[in-house]
Amino acid sequence: MSTVSTAFERAGAEGRAALVGYLPAGFPSVPDAIAALTAMAQAGVDIVEIGLPYSDPLMDGPVIQEAARRALAAGTRVSDVLDTVQAVAAAGVPVLVMTYWNPVDHHGVAAFARDLANAGGSGLITPDLTPEEAGPWLEAAAARGLDPVFLVAPSSSAERIKLITAACGGFVYAASVMGTTGARDAVGGQAAGLVRRVREYTKLPVAVGLGVKDPSQAAEVAGFADGVIVGSAFVRRLLDAPDAGAGIAAVRDLAADLAAGVRHPDR
Repeated sequence: MSTVSTAFERAGAEGRAALVGYLPAGFPSVPDAIAALTAMAQAGVDIVEIGLPYSDPLMDGPVIQEAARRALAAGTRVSDVLDTVQAVAAAGVPVLVMTYWNPVDHHGVAAFARDLANAGGSGLITPDLTPEEAGPWLEAAAARGLDPVFLVAPSSSAERIKLITAACGGFVYAASVMGTTGARDAVGGQAAGLVRRVREYTKLPVAVGLGVKDPSQAAEVAGFADGVIVGSAFVRRLLDAPDAGAGIAAVRDLAADLAAGVRHPDR
């Protein structure tokens, strides 16, 4: 059983959803990102997603795009992402890298799997890689014991959901809405139905992302999903802070609030 699966199993045994938190590597700096991600884990995040900054982030909304732009401008590279994975994994939390496919392809698929596993990473979330084109990655991930996480959307057909979930490891990432990432005033109305549809084809946990920003929304999603994914709200705390120290403290506070939310689901 992977560390990701273990985290979901532990949360389920406690009668709650798992909390998954995202921040990009290299923002505000490599050391500050490590500090923020570690603070997030210490405050109650069960699984950490580390974003690999990319120049053409089609799925990401303006908040994450801005953080990625600053990270790239500061010179963040794949090696910095792997260093971040190693540092955060050492804190005892499962770590996934979320990345578009081009950097992995450029690095070399087998080499990326090797380097991610050696850094203590647990898997990869690939929003723009389809199962039909994922053969080399699935083979490399299996060889290194990494979880390949793919996304389903409200528009996904039954046939598509069956194909995607069969390729997934660790959990299935359910996008609550169509469109880009970003905190929203309400959870997508199709999210609960999408989770039900996905569960018809897999026993893997289903985690919902795109839009959750506060404890009440986390509690709402925890009422019907196995995991609650939060990204833009954490990034916004760093963007709005007057300095890195204040941003890290704000990330820690939000993580604690969201952790309380998933422990009191709206059922």
